[in-house]
Amino acid sequence: MLKGCYGVSEETTTGVHHLYKMLREGKLLVPSINVNDAVTKSKFDNLYGCRESLIDGIKRATDVMVAGKIAVVAGFGDVGKGCAMALHGMGARVIITEIDPINALQAAMAGYQVTTMEKAAKLGQIFVTTTGCRDILTGEHFEAMPNDAIVCNIGHFDIEIDVAWLKANAKAVQNIKPQVDRFEMKSGRHIILLAEGRLVNLGCATGHSSFVMSCSFTNQVLAQIMLYKSGDKAWGEKYVEFAKAGKLEVGVYVIPKILDEEVARLHLEHCNVELSTLTKVQADYLSLTVEGPYKSDIYRY
Repeated sequence: MLKGCYGVSEETTTGVHHLYKMLREGKLLVPSINVNDAVTKSKFDNLYGCRESLIDGIKRATDVMVAGKIAVVAGFGDVGKGCAMALHGMGARVIITEIDPINALQAAMAGYQVTTMEKAAKLGQIFVTTTGCRDILTGEHFEAMPNDAIVCNIGHFDIEIDVAWLKANAKAVQNIKPQVDRFEMKSGRHIILLAEGRLVNLGCATGHSSFVMSCSFTNQVLAQIMLYKSGDKAWGEKYVEFAKAGKLEVGVYVIPKILDEEVARLHLEHCNVELSTLTKVQADYLSLTVEGPYKSDIYRY
């Protein structure tokens, strides 16, 4: 199947996780580009995209008033940050659960309460999983939730929420409307599950807005060009941004910083942005070129 394949480019956090796993296990057979960790993907699609599309999905599915409710967001990565911001902006009191001490500290410094899911389950009225892991909401948590708690996922497959447990242990299930199911528990309480535990912004809405997806897909196009033109000396001489990547062997690569910056540059006019330019003196002082790249590969935006 891979005969004639120049390589693959992967856009999702979960997909990239599997690429690195395949590389470690010696199962990766072609050069691969990690598009997800381009700044103009992860800091825009994951954060700003989810910040809007989460609320869109919840509102279309339930018409619920978010203001005044307690919302629990599992995970405070880029997706979790966007979701927490959106829920807080709608007037919810937001609780974060985290395993990573750095992300947990970020959440605390942003003003959110951070606790375990075991404690948060008793309080939350809206639950959002954003982790990219499995078994985030399990039977133990469902049994502790208040009546008519709304449960949804925007991070991964339907294993973030243990939907199988819900189906096996519910006393009855009522389909309220497409992608909205109300499970009656043996205790008499109810759980409202959105999109069958799959991505709520796609199952209950239409996903991210086109502008932020343009950033992501521009990265995909550049990644495909990198793969196709890998090792093409003439192309590299004409377009030095691509030459910096060099010949791509089997491995997992990220988009070069200069191309990441170009993706952002292409989208500035749409936002009516006027960009300042370094003088030659300033560039020399910073040990940069006037054209960029402006940040090191380890810079945290």
